[in-house]
Amino acid sequence: MNDTILIVDDEARYRQLYASVIETAGFTTCCAESAEAALAIIEDDLPALVVTDVRMGGASGIDLLTQTRRNHPELPFLMVTAYAEVRDAVNAMKLGAVDYLSKPVDLDELLAAVRDTLGISNNQDAATSAIPTEALGGIVAQSPVMKSLLWDAFRVAGSDAGVLITGESGSGKEVLAGFIHQNSLRKNNPMVILNCASVPAALLAGELFGHEKGAFTGAAAKRKGRFREAQGSTLFLDEIGDMPLDLQPTLLRAIETGRITPLGSDREVEVNNRIIAATNRNLEDDVEAGRFRRDLYYRLNVICIEIPPLRDRIEDIIPLARFFLGRGQNDGKRLSRAAARQLCAHTWPGNVRELANTMERVRLLAQTDVILPEHLPPAIRHAVPPPQPAFNLPDLPQNDAPKIKTLEETEVDTIRKALMQTNGNRTKAADMLGITRRGLIYKLKRLGID
Repeated sequence: MNDTILIVDDEARYRQLYASVIETAGFTTCCAESAEAALAIIEDDLPALVVTDVRMGGASGIDLLTQTRRNHPELPFLMVTAYAEVRDAVNAMKLGAVDYLSKPVDLDELLAAVRDTLGISNNQDAATSAIPTEALGGIVAQSPVMKSLLWDAFRVAGSDAGVLITGESGSGKEVLAGFIHQNSLRKNNPMVILNCASVPAALLAGELFGHEKGAFTGAAAKRKGRFREAQGSTLFLDEIGDMPLDLQPTLLRAIETGRITPLGSDREVEVNNRIIAATNRNLEDDVEAGRFRRDLYYRLNVICIEIPPLRDRIEDIIPLARFFLGRGQNDGKRLSRAAARQLCAHTWPGNVRELANTMERVRLLAQTDVILPEHLPPAIRHAVPPPQPAFNLPDLPQNDAPKIKTLEETEVDTIRKALMQTNGNRTKAADMLGITRRGLIYKLKRLGID
């Protein structure tokens, strides 16, 4: 047996994604596109672990597990399954699989499962997740949640897997898409951007797929369309949730087959690009309401990265403010402590975009080198910080003062209770706590909860 991890999936984008992520942790991988190809690899050079999809064209992952068990009962299997196929994964565990992961796969869970299966500590050294300075491209991030998010994005950048970026308007979705593109194998070609909400529904198909001259009224010239403009590059579809429902099947087919048909043409054209989509909507709710196709949602949502609002990552506010203040003319302006406090007290409903516009405004209008609170817009200047809890009780004798848990202790207790009540199911625990699954995973790491 060697130290290689065998990845089996009939879709190349998943093979590339899993291999890219696992290799960033220092492991060696090899890939197979079918159960039959995997069996040949196993018999030729036994790997240390098999990570396989359950449902594939031809023999399934369960078939692969069953046949492998005859000659290599000790070889560990990690199954990957869509939500509707969990029963199949449970059956696979009865046949000897060590664990299963549900799609879309959480990257940290994937690595943790690999390490657990191979008996390797999950204590990741900080240097392992350090992103090279040149790879950041000037992105400013000081909060732990943003550093973790960027590390996830950096790990998936080297694959061709589709990425769905979610977050409130102005939170930096296009910046993150650019970061992924600039660290991908397609970085030598410019990323092509289309905001689906900014194009009238009647014209969106032509913008995406192109059209022939005279294809419709007003089509005075031939147009390539964004898919062909992004040939060999990344196509970023912003505000994908606003795409008309009747156009979604055509987009789905283009992504699945890599072929498009320009309007007014009877010939298909091959395209080769990576799709990154973004939205400020809750697509899961839109799917349930029939406003967004379920199959398109799962096709786009190979990897989902949720950018938290600026109010939830206060550590980023001042570094970002200083970055925006120093952008453009080098006029030496700087923030006073009082102004910085007011910036942190504001809730930033417009997120990073609002902060950028605010700092541009004060940079242009302030007549002094030091930015004071009176230079800030009224909504920010009059923002009131949340009240601080009064932990000091001077009127009580020390021994009689009630024992008050710190906020961190309370948070740990609450998270542990939620995990106990859900039998360790992180998705259900996150719903119970009113936070996202990614937010829960971040808190588990930060607080050191097993």
